[in-house]
Amino acid sequence: MTASASLADVRIDVLGDGDAGDRLAEAVRAGLGRAPKEVPPKLLYDERGSELFDRITELPEYYPTRCERAILNRHAPEIVAATEAEELLELGSGVASKTRALLYAMAGAGTLRRYLPLDVDRSVVERSGEELTALYPGLAVHGLVGDFGRDLSGVPEPDGWRLVAFLGGTIGNLYAPERVGLLRRLAALMRERDRLLLGADLVKDESRLLAAYDDAQGVTRAFTANVLRVIDRELGADFDQDGFEPFARWDGDAQRIELGLRARWDQRVRIAALEGLEVAFAAGEELRTEVSTKFTRGGLERELAEAGFEIERFRCDKQGLFSVTLARPVAFGSSPGGGSHDGSTTG
Repeated sequence: MTASASLADVRIDVLGDGDAGDRLAEAVRAGLGRAPKEVPPKLLYDERGSELFDRITELPEYYPTRCERAILNRHAPEIVAATEAEELLELGSGVASKTRALLYAMAGAGTLRRYLPLDVDRSVVERSGEELTALYPGLAVHGLVGDFGRDLSGVPEPDGWRLVAFLGGTIGNLYAPERVGLLRRLAALMRERDRLLLGADLVKDESRLLAAYDDAQGVTRAFTANVLRVIDRELGADFDQDGFEPFARWDGDAQRIELGLRARWDQRVRIAALEGLEVAFAAGEELRTEVSTKFTRGGLERELAEAGFEIERFRCDKQGLFSVTLARPVAFGSSPGGGSHDGSTTG
């Protein structure tokens, strides 16, 4: 089911069947029934959560945003020249801050025809559409409001060679089976000359990782704790805001950061939207809010291959902290004219 609306020169489609509130409620119910308990990371990004995350990206300890931006600023013209992309589909687009360098390079090359931002927040899709159509006269923006994890079937047919951007290290917020499943669905949507551009954080020293997710100013802790306010507001829960302590830790075996909240004492939480479901938390019990997996090049190569992709280019920032990978669907033949398979690392 797709609902459409017009906003100036921007088309907005709402993807998916069913009520978004019902889908959220069921996701929370399922997560609270797991061990350990967890809630969907999308609950972190209400208006206040988005503002806190914007602050996080500017913190001195938080390197991913700066590193990815530096890679794209340096290599966007090369990527555009190699792919000859005419449209950009961005998963988890926000206000398109991650892809401005790509759009600029596509416009400079004279190939930019259409931008398709996909995000759960309609307001940011509308905002980016307004800004970009003003910046690039003649650009068609087809905004998609939905969950990239389940609504890819609603993505429209390509109108030219397509570059699919999945940036910000968001791939690491998914568990391994979810990552491969999503990448396979993307591969199924792509044609011979379409390409995937994937941003992924890299394994590094534990102290640097923990500093990025438990900053000295406590902004990340406030961001994590905000999820309780969101659940209380959206689902009529009665979480005690003082009853949980945020945590961040590195799991070396799984190669991921785990973030969440730990109960300070025994307590019970009632959730009205889930038929008055009562959930018990023992003192010290955890509620996971997010994971952030880190990768090696070899690990990325294996997961992409399992999903039906082959790496064409692998780029890092000068410190080797973050990566941006250009990959092609392997069901097809050779890469587009001019695209090399050097797979080199910039450093």
